[in-house]
Amino acid sequence: MSATLPDLAVVYEHPEWFEPLFAALDRHGVSYVKVPLAGSTFDPAASPAPARVVFSRVAMSSFLRDPEHPIFYAQSLFEHWRGLGTRVVNASALNIDTSKARQMSLIARLGLKGPATRVAHRQADIPAAAEGLRYPVLVKADIGGAGAGITRYETPEKLAEAAGESWCPVGVNGISLIQEYAPRRDGKITRVETLNGRFLYAIDIESPGDAFDLCPADACLVRPGAPTLTMTKTTPPPEIIEAVERLAVAAELEVGGIEYLIDDRDGSVLFYDINGLSNFVAKPVEVLGFDPHDDLVDWLKGIVVEEKNKHGLGAAA
Repeated sequence: MSATLPDLAVVYEHPEWFEPLFAALDRHGVSYVKVPLAGSTFDPAASPAPARVVFSRVAMSSFLRDPEHPIFYAQSLFEHWRGLGTRVVNASALNIDTSKARQMSLIARLGLKGPATRVAHRQADIPAAAEGLRYPVLVKADIGGAGAGITRYETPEKLAEAAGESWCPVGVNGISLIQEYAPRRDGKITRVETLNGRFLYAIDIESPGDAFDLCPADACLVRPGAPTLTMTKTTPPPEIIEAVERLAVAAELEVGGIEYLIDDRDGSVLFYDINGLSNFVAKPVEVLGFDPHDDLVDWLKGIVVEEKNKHGLGAAA
């Protein structure tokens, strides 16, 4: 591996989301390059990685911003670089991040509870799949982001009507989830951020009404039509932190968030979303008392050192 390569390449789709990360990298003196996926191409017989360590910042919500989104392209690109021996941080999370169905299966396999869910790939099969679920139900796209396409149906008749007219959410891979709606206790959900499989911090997020777009990052909060969110630092019970860490490790989530709610009907803890991309909370020092980007960059610097040592280059990041 060339000694002249930058230490780190940050590969991303959204042009604004990662300014806090870039600022933290600058503070820490990390040698890095920005690699936007727009305009990216590669040669499967060549095209080495742009740095000795690559950090994936691919957002599932990218399909909302561009019909020619990079979700599946990025998977091929990262697999190519990994095949050449490059360390691609969080590429392993794309398998779980690109499917809410896989997320729900993993939650169940680990003995944890999520909302009762059915999965279908044809609109015509959605009403039958929902049989036995309590109404109201939600229909979600398998690949989502920012609450995209989540629709609530109050009765089997309304769901059948929507499915018959092909109005139900299906997303970019043609798969739909039908899920029991669980009312949130105290109107809030909890997002737990993890780093290298360990608890980093947690926040409660409250929104007006039943908003599903609960992205807490700076760039999300200023979008036109974004809901007003209240974000408060919290510390979940030890058993929930232990469950989140098990989920993060099993999902191969090196950097990411896991969301849960308390079902107000019976007090159950329901895990419902695994996020392979974390922008962290807006105004982190004000909300958390520290900036998690510093923890993230310290960890990335350690990976860079490991890769340099592996290739006999020695120097620290």
